[in-house]
Amino acid sequence: MSNRWKGGFIQAYFDPLTEDPGTMALYGWGNGTLGPLDEAALRRSSPVQIGADVGWDQINASSNSSFSIKLNGTLWSWGISTYGNLGLNTTATSSSPVQVGALTTWSSLKTGYSSNGAAIKTDGTLWMWGQGLYGVNGQGNVIDYSSPVQVGSDTNWRQISNSSGTAVATKTDGTAWSWGLNNSGGLGLNNTISTNSPIQIGSDTDWAILSHGGGEVTGAIKTDGTLWAWGENSNGAVGQNNTFDYSSPVQIGALTNWESISTGALGHIAKKTDGTLWSWGTNNYGGLGQNTTINYSSPVQIGSDTDWQTCSMGNYFSGATKTDGSLYMWGYNIDGRADTLIAVHRSSPVQVGSLTSWVSISLGGSHTLATFNTE
Repeated sequence: MSNRWKGGFIQAYFDPLTEDPGTMALYGWGNGTLGPLDEAALRRSSPVQIGADVGWDQINASSNSSFSIKLNGTLWSWGISTYGNLGLNTTATSSSPVQVGALTTWSSLKTGYSSNGAAIKTDGTLWMWGQGLYGVNGQGNVIDYSSPVQVGSDTNWRQISNSSGTAVATKTDGTAWSWGLNNSGGLGLNNTISTNSPIQIGSDTDWAILSHGGGEVTGAIKTDGTLWAWGENSNGAVGQNNTFDYSSPVQIGALTNWESISTGALGHIAKKTDGTLWSWGTNNYGGLGQNTTINYSSPVQIGSDTDWQTCSMGNYFSGATKTDGSLYMWGYNIDGRADTLIAVHRSSPVQVGSLTSWVSISLGGSHTLATFNTE
């Protein structure tokens, strides 16, 4: 298993010379009572396979819904759909994956724990659906949409990340854009004015990754490997050793070896090119993996391991995979989202089972999705 740039962010992928991408199965655990896991609609404290299909590629756990793109370019969703956030042209709940339309041209997606979805097609167009609160659907209004609608007419979108009424995205020219809720400066536009259509963040053209979580904070990495953040900073999530909000991007430290980042509820988890894992911001229930519940206002290394592969932060809990395919979880643990139905919160990484074929992981509001190599 290796890393490559896909949709503007580092993603694990299968080496076609040694691995069969058609063996990727989908698993989930945590709070499944509203349908984001499987038809049983139960709380799961350990991974359970979702259906029998293989060939799953990108995965995304949202608030009480789930999304995935298969290797054939089809888009799938399941869970609750109060605002049409499954994109299925209905507000009915689905407890198992349903294909969104019939297209096979979906390329990338990234939706945080919110009530809307977002994805990019192979032609570079950007599409959104679900709750339109604060104008997060980018349509110049606050209307809910129960099926995907195109955001503008541009065909050079590369990566999207949205959560809780805010969206941030990059284009293939390296520019960064944002829209939606902006009470704490989370749009990075040097103001606190919400907007219902995309506006460019500054004039830089070297943005690689943008990540927006459940709070009004955004994390980012540039093509030179530098780390940046902005927005809500009451618990130090902007990484500036203080608790002042920032309405425009500020660099965190001076290092140039940051590789990937995931933003959760006013906190971040990030990986460096040396395989080390780092976290900062809100640390309620030990979600930063520092064996404490103390907030951190600048990045702190999680343990001393140098073999982390992928990472994801959800609503006060985190997870990561290692290069050997093992899977670890920590943080808030009600509903079994970490590793047990007993409400024992974990403040440092704990391995989930003993299997070593996990490929990627995505954490939402109260559940987890992961892909597994069945070969």
